[in-house]
Formats: sequence, C-alpha cells, structure tokens
Amino acid sequence: MSRSFHSLSLATALSLAIAGLAGTAPSTAHAYDPASTSAINVEAGAVILHGDDPVAHFTVDKPTMGDARFTSSHGGATYRFASAANLTQFQANPEMYTPAFGGYCAMGAALGKKLDVDPTQFKVVGGMLYLNVNADVFKKWSEDVPRNIAKANANWPAIKDKAASAL
Repeated sequence: MSRSFHSLSLATALSLAIAGLAGTAPSTAHAYDPASTSAINVEAGAVILHGDDPVAHFTVDKPTMGDARFTSSHGGATYRFASAANLTQFQANPEMYTPAFGGYCAMGAALGKKLDVDPTQFKVVGGMLYLNVNADVFKKWSEDVPRNIAKANANWPAIKDKAASAL
C-alpha cells in the first residue's frame, strides 16, 4: 500500500469518526465533553461505556445495558451491570473488563484523537475490550486490527491527558 493511499485512508477514517459524533452515535442520552482532559471517557456520575455492561461484551458478545442497581467503581469510572452475577464477575477481576484507551474510540487513538464511542461497535482482542465511535469507523479499524492497536498504544501516552478538542 502506498504512503499516500495510507494517509488518505486514515483521513477518511477520521472524517467518518467525526461524522459519527454528529449523527450516528448511540441514541442514549450522554454527555461527551471534548474539553475534558480526563483519560477516561465518562458521562454524568462518572458512568463509563454509556452505561453498558462491560462483562456482557465478553460473555454474551453483545452490548447489554447495565442497571443502576448493579454498579461498581474502578479507576475513577462507575460501571453498570445487567445482573448481580456480572457485577460479581467484574469485582473479581476489574482490570479484565476495563476498556482500552479509557473507553475512548480505538481508531481515534490510532489517529491521535480522543473520540466518543458507540458501545455496539466493539471487539474483544487478546482479552481487551476495544470500542469505536460508529460502524463505519469500526469497519475501517477492523481492516488491520493489530496495526491499529499498535498505533493506538503508541499514541495513547501522549494524548490520554489532553482535551479531545486540542488534538
């Protein structure tokens, strides 16, 4: 693949991600704050994953809305779970269920950006939960998962404490 095509592909993916923030993000009410310098993507009440149950991403391989009756705090975020059993499973090993890049978009991190996520656009790779901003970006990210994870891992230390709007 030529360097110019690769650059165009990344620019296209970023454009898709930004478009996703404008119109195809999850329909649940949440507050993504592009001015936040937090390394974790949380909304009101420090809720992460827009309230989705992280354990369900691993056990039933689909997003499942958590219930405010079943919550646990870990690393500055409040996690919600669909059941007491999932809460117990999380509490036994919270690091296993903590999403990559603080719950920000994996493709965004690969591009040096902090973007919100749609919890329905996810993949568990090597025991880690990776999320993306929308279906188009997820598709682009999925074209070369190992390379995109490596790029995101390289970029994350430099962007994690910066405001999304500054990137």
